[in-house]
Amino acid sequence: MKATLAPLLAPLAIAVGLALLPASARADCFAAYKAKQDDPLRLHFGVLKLDGDCPAPDVATDAARARLDAAGWTLLDVVGLSETEPGDDRKADAGQFYLRY
Repeated sequence: MKATLAPLLAPLAIAVGLALLPASARADCFAAYKAKQDDPLRLHFGVLKLDGDCPAPDVATDAARARLDAAGWTLLDVVGLSETEPGDDRKADAGQFYLRY
């Protein structure tokens, strides 16, 4: 009886374990973008974090646009999506706009 249950319980245990992982252990998506404000013209490059796996590019663009619009910025372009945390160079390029929105 034990031998017949083991193959069934192992996948179930793995699925339950993955479902219970804290949000910080799950993959997040980092979106690099360019944005502007008018009058006077201001431009910036930034990186924002989207919870969970990277969505389709149009979904990521809509999410970035909504966050930036709320802060008075106009999204120009999402220039990249990645599920790995940006390196020090990318963080330095984004400066004060790294994970700001």
